[in-house]
Amino acid sequence: MTNNVATVSEVEPRPSTPGRTGAAPYLRIEPSKGWVALKVRELWEYRELLYFLVWRDVKVRYKQTVLGATWAIIQPFFTMLVFSLFFGRLAKMPSDGIPYPIFSYAGLVPWMFFAHGLSQTSNSIVGSAGLITKVYFPRLAIPLATVLSGVVDFLLAFSVLLLMMLYYGVVPTINMLWLPVFLLLALVTSLGVGLWLSALNVEYRDVRYMVPFITQFWMFATPIVYPSSLLSEPWRTLYGVNPMVGVVEGFRWALLGTNTAPGPMIAVSTLVALVVLVGGAYYFRRMEKKFADKV
Repeated sequence: MTNNVATVSEVEPRPSTPGRTGAAPYLRIEPSKGWVALKVRELWEYRELLYFLVWRDVKVRYKQTVLGATWAIIQPFFTMLVFSLFFGRLAKMPSDGIPYPIFSYAGLVPWMFFAHGLSQTSNSIVGSAGLITKVYFPRLAIPLATVLSGVVDFLLAFSVLLLMMLYYGVVPTINMLWLPVFLLLALVTSLGVGLWLSALNVEYRDVRYMVPFITQFWMFATPIVYPSSLLSEPWRTLYGVNPMVGVVEGFRWALLGTNTAPGPMIAVSTLVALVVLVGGAYYFRRMEKKFADKV
């Protein structure tokens, strides 16, 4: 099978054959070599395909389920109940002066969005083998669509967070305008790590077995059940090397009005997330030429 990422060389004359005069020009298609351009503009040209890939992922996720999209609410909500019982009531974990249930749920909402993107994106290329081997389109569209489809679940879980704020009498402030920035940071982090894992999963199928462990470890390395205020400076800023630290603390600051404003932590988290995304995108594009042969 030919490689799916290729370069077209200059027009060359077709070798002459006996009994024929002249030589018709032809194009030689060769696989790309080394690092290749990201071709982000190409994604815009295939924006309709990207839309349908997102819609496909949303429909497939809840196809033939009894509760449907309600699972997007059930999972973080019941996780919050467990955390509130064991960490909030029994372990007496501090929560920056916020009732522990809403404290933990505010961290779980962006975390679930990130974790969904991470788990689904890592297997997205292998799962789309039938599509990849039949037609050309920007392969970056597949992991990007997978991450974007998680926005639907995020909005459903976020609506419950707003109801909890109403129940606990938490009044949103002007800081709420920063929420799209923190959501974008979560998306960039999820996509960046997902690009690395999805490309590696084509080469080494062990990756899909590692992802649940990575996700579980990453969750406890993120201040969801505990506040980052337990750390003093400069360790708290250094903690932002985990991009989801900035996302979670940013969500709590923007929605719940906690006194622990992210500050320099956000700058560190943003820088790391961008480095992971750019590196993952270039690695994904470099390995892309092998996808059709190995999926």
